[in-house]
Amino acid sequence: MTDTLISRRNLLATSLTTVALGSVATTTWAQTPAATRTLRIGHQKGWLSILKARGTLEKRLAPLGVAVTWVEFNAGPVQLEALNVGSIDFGDVGEAPPIFAQAAGAPLVYVATSVPRPALEALIVPKDSAIRTVADLKGKRVAYNKGSNVQYFLVKLLEKHGLQYSDVQSVFLPPADARAAFERGAVDAWVIWDPFLAAAQTTLGARLLVDATGVANNRYYYFSSRNFATQNADVLRIAVQEIAAIETWASKNKEAAAKELSAVLGLDAAITSLYVQRVQFGTLPVTSAILAEQQAIADTFHGLKLIPKKLNLLHAAPVDVL
Repeated sequence: MTDTLISRRNLLATSLTTVALGSVATTTWAQTPAATRTLRIGHQKGWLSILKARGTLEKRLAPLGVAVTWVEFNAGPVQLEALNVGSIDFGDVGEAPPIFAQAAGAPLVYVATSVPRPALEALIVPKDSAIRTVADLKGKRVAYNKGSNVQYFLVKLLEKHGLQYSDVQSVFLPPADARAAFERGAVDAWVIWDPFLAAAQTTLGARLLVDATGVANNRYYYFSSRNFATQNADVLRIAVQEIAAIETWASKNKEAAAKELSAVLGLDAAITSLYVQRVQFGTLPVTSAILAEQQAIADTFHGLKLIPKKLNLLHAAPVDVL
């Protein structure tokens, strides 16, 4: 499913007439046009951070008269809140936050997606924890970011092992607060994603109980608003191309990617190396089959009364920019 999008390009040229020694010479050259559009990107620490640091997106968009601004967020839900109030135009997010955003009426459209990355989210426990199986989580305090991809992972993980969502004590905390609670023993387990996951394993000795393999695909989605996407398909196409280029490079240069990610994130190279080694790289268009995955998440959350209404995402046509 794709929408027919009208691309607009405002290309400007300037010329300069130079008068010297009584003779007139006219010289015209192409300059970067003044910005007439702006792409406001919301991002979490990760691959978009590398794109920001390299500045390649700005270079490609400058000839189109497009300026780029960046706003960093600590999790997907707040990114999508920013989209809903019109503060950003594009960003990356996990599987679950778009569902909550769409249930709240956000004008969200899917622009592109990653390949499945189930190894990048996991449930961890302290290294000396008595918790050895998922069944041991019953009655325990589990920290995670509400409305994020790990909430869906936890729901399906518990279901797979014969437990209900209500069988654990949910403690809603953003990553930094969850780490602090985990470290001081205020929670029994933590469901978290990379690079926070790798950092907990490397610096806290956290034990990985189970990752999302066989439970949730854990795709990353790139999103925009319907209005921005309709008017700026050319801009979004270039943004996704630049993201894909970063991923292609990283897939072939994992050691260098880990080093660059270390510098961008301000994390020890041992952390980013662990993270990068388990990344599956690839950027894809959003197909009806992939939207069906999102529909399953929406249905699960509606059944648990986590969203107030049933969604029909198969009618929420994505934007085809690839």
